[in-house]
Amino acid sequence: MEGKAFCNSTVKEVNEMLNEGVLFKRKCINAVKHTNEVYQRRLNQLKMEYQRLKSESSSSKVSSDARTRKKKDDAMKLRTLENDLEKTQFKCMEAKNIMVNYLKFKNHLHEESLTYKGQLDCLEAEILKQREEMNRLQIMNNDQQLSKEATKDELQKREELLYKDSKERACIIASYRKKVKECKAQAEKVDIRDQITLPEKLSGEAQHIITRMEEEDLKKISTFEEAFRRISETTGVTDTQEILECFNSQEETHQHLLKLKEENEKVLLQLKEEKELLSQQFEEMKYFRQAKHPSDQQALQESEQQLQTQQQKCDAAKEQLDWLLKTLHTAQAGVEHLANKLQHISLSEDTVPEVDPDSDHFVLELMAQCEKKLLSLHKELQGKDVAGIMKELEKNKLYIRSEEKLSAYITRAKPPVDQAHDPLHDKNETDEGKAKVITREALKLQSQLIIDSHSKRKTKMKMMKKKGKL
Repeated sequence: MEGKAFCNSTVKEVNEMLNEGVLFKRKCINAVKHTNEVYQRRLNQLKMEYQRLKSESSSSKVSSDARTRKKKDDAMKLRTLENDLEKTQFKCMEAKNIMVNYLKFKNHLHEESLTYKGQLDCLEAEILKQREEMNRLQIMNNDQQLSKEATKDELQKREELLYKDSKERACIIASYRKKVKECKAQAEKVDIRDQITLPEKLSGEAQHIITRMEEEDLKKISTFEEAFRRISETTGVTDTQEILECFNSQEETHQHLLKLKEENEKVLLQLKEEKELLSQQFEEMKYFRQAKHPSDQQALQESEQQLQTQQQKCDAAKEQLDWLLKTLHTAQAGVEHLANKLQHISLSEDTVPEVDPDSDHFVLELMAQCEKKLLSLHKELQGKDVAGIMKELEKNKLYIRSEEKLSAYITRAKPPVDQAHDPLHDKNETDEGKAKVITREALKLQSQLIIDSHSKRKTKMKMMKKKGKL
């Protein structure tokens, strides 16, 4: 039937019919769910009531054994709680002791941290001193090495010269031996001749002694003559005394160089020992600083952080101080400018205190004086025509400007001055002239201010007129 109805209807009608059927079925399902939930709640309530009644019935039937068992369980629980309480008390005591020790250790570290920076600075200064000393010793060592090398070169040169001299001496000695042999042969010939001519009284022993002495003298003389000839040829000196002095001076210089060599070797050994000691001390200090407790390093880091924060605060305070000083200087300049403007107004001597211009209270005193002058000026201007005064000031300003524009070569005739006046009259005239000069400068400043204010007013009026036209 439904299929036939769907066949005779359109798609929209079929869709609407299906939607209505779905909605009806949903309503039925929701009603069934609601009834199910109501029955479920009722069932849960009945179950709870049943459990309550069951527990009440079971509690009424508790036996004496269950009560005793419950008492034992309570006693066991009480004992365990007492044991736990004792354990916690013991742990609390240990924790208090540990906390006391940690507080002592913390105070000790705090005290050390207060002096740690100074000790560190001292150690760094000592290290710098030792480094400077080591550098100085290294420089001395290098100088000694250079002097040692120079002495070695000098010694090598001297040894070469000695070797050459020894060779030359060996050659000279060989030549001398040849000459001695020749002289011996000649002496033997002479002896034979002398033996023939000598009287027969002389014994053979006396003749032998004489011949031997003559041979030795001849040898010495010949060797000395040959050495002197060679020395004079090489040096160009013919005097024997000069040659002896030259050899003596060379021997003295050689001994002096040997002494210097020994002294330099001793100094070099001492410097090497000092260098080793300093290097050992430096290594010990370095490892001692590295092997300190990490808590000290942590305390040092914390102190460095605190130092950085304090440094930042100090920088901020410095910036604020600079700003305050700038504002103070600007305020001081403004107050001084105002005081210069009000310089023509005089105060009584009692109200003008003497203050050092370099002191900090000078600005306050200037402000107080300016305030008093302004009050006195305000009192003077009360009840007067301010507009008329302003006009007079403008006229004076124009007059002053016209005077300034005049050329410098225009001369004006001065009235004759009678020198026969009284001195009191002269003093009064000079005082009046000074007062006129001061008031003229003040009038210049005041007229400038008035002109500026008038120019500002004119510009404002022009702007207002333009706006009204628009």
